[in-house]
Amino acid sequence: MIDVQPAIHQRLRSLQPKQINITDHSHLHSGHIHNTGGGHFQLLIVSDAFTNLTRMERQRKVYQLLKDLFEQRAIHAISIKALTSSEYLAL
Repeated sequence: MIDVQPAIHQRLRSLQPKQINITDHSHLHSGHIHNTGGGHFQLLIVSDAFTNLTRMERQRKVYQLLKDLFEQRAIHAISIKALTSSEYLAL
């Protein structure tokens, strides 16, 4: 079985993130009828690789890097907040 959080960190390294926060919400979804395995996660990633990308383009970029974890059913669902450094500092 895959240790999911380190696997997520590893796959996102190519974005040279300044920060990654992963929260596991899997316990909130156990027993749900459509949960066929895999965890439920919330991701905050700060990277200047997102500069000039739309919200959708940023999410696609992250999903593409995590694609194999979805295919392996290590991840069932993930909520992504992808920000540039300047956007993060403005929070």
